[in-house]
Amino acid sequence: MYVKICGLSEPEHVAAAVEAGADAIGFVLTRSPRRITPARARELARRVPSHVLTVAVFRGEPTDVVRQAVLEAGVRAVQLHGDHPHGDFTALKDLGLTLIRAGGADTDLACGAFDEDLLIVDAPRPGSGEPWDWAAVRGRPSGRWLLAGGLDPANVAEAVEAAAPWGVDVSSGVETAPGVKDADLIRSFLAAARPNP
Repeated sequence: MYVKICGLSEPEHVAAAVEAGADAIGFVLTRSPRRITPARARELARRVPSHVLTVAVFRGEPTDVVRQAVLEAGVRAVQLHGDHPHGDFTALKDLGLTLIRAGGADTDLACGAFDEDLLIVDAPRPGSGEPWDWAAVRGRPSGRWLLAGGLDPANVAEAVEAAAPWGVDVSSGVETAPGVKDADLIRSFLAAARPNP
């Protein structure tokens, strides 16, 4: 199970995610309680080993703004959340980074439809952190797709069983307050997402 921990802003939480076995770590560079600067993202990304994907998350920014921030942040992936057209992904392809498309279950659920490498299928109100009917998307997305929306250590195993995703993505579910991550919750989420056989 591929696991992405998103919205990190402190070195100790980055370290906890890496040590617990996260596959990807997200830094939010768009409007959010979790927003950090590209310079801060670069500082945190430097602490992440090369086998863990570092992701800059955007929502609605024009591609020239995304490009500048990504280059400053020094990350290995770009996530465009929401109603970004296919052309936005095409415009960023030359960066040579992993491209991630994120949206609700009402979007095109074929990973790669917008030339992206990974797809995140989020709640009907993407980014809300609200649990939703995960089983409603079972069998619909194709390719390398991550389930998001309302996941936390207590329900991620249930959500995985319901939706059968390739991976999972969490942000608010490992927080004690908006934008305040908790190392123990990060470790618990990773353990719950990958139960022992």
